[in-house]
Amino acid sequence: MIEEDLYQGYLKALLAGRRSECKDDVNHLLDKGAPLRDLYVKLFQRSMYEVGELWETNQITVANEHLATSVTESLLTVVYQDVFATERVGRKAVISCAANEFHQIGGKIVADMLEVNGWDAHFVGANTPVEDLVKHVGEVRPDMVGLSLSILSNMDHLKRCIEAVRSEFPNMDLLVGGQAFRWGGIDTIKQYSGTLVIASLDDLEKMIKES
Repeated sequence: MIEEDLYQGYLKALLAGRRSECKDDVNHLLDKGAPLRDLYVKLFQRSMYEVGELWETNQITVANEHLATSVTESLLTVVYQDVFATERVGRKAVISCAANEFHQIGGKIVADMLEVNGWDAHFVGANTPVEDLVKHVGEVRPDMVGLSLSILSNMDHLKRCIEAVRSEFPNMDLLVGGQAFRWGGIDTIKQYSGTLVIASLDDLEKMIKES
């Protein structure tokens, strides 16, 4: 369990860009034996959601948001050794941001959570061209494709990604998620059969454990 005092101190350091202080908090939690799931859900995801809300309500600047994102991305590498030590379950996923989507940390966290659960996750990054994504899916032949969307105005790009993957791989399981869906778009995704909107990392874990 991550104590609230530690979380609030971490968030304050994150917003100030104090990378070493944030790293110390992460290492402290690892030394205490905190579950990786808690780090991802109750520290990384929670803090980035809060950073996003602060930006959306004009309480911090774009520069502040970008700095917090950069620090968080660097902290993900601190836990990588433990992430990849998880026993493999023989399943693969390709995780990508939609074309024209440059916020990639949500996708990275999803890929890591899949690894924590024993999957092999191919995270292909931000603003991946649709044709390149489809080609990679063809090469990897994953069990699932996940698409991340942070900005609702990029919904048309996400739709093109879904349609392209579905055209080439009609039976492929497709998951979509991201901050964009806090503002709408779920009904748009419902028109695509076999495509699920995943609202949280808890929902992701539940889905993959039941699949």
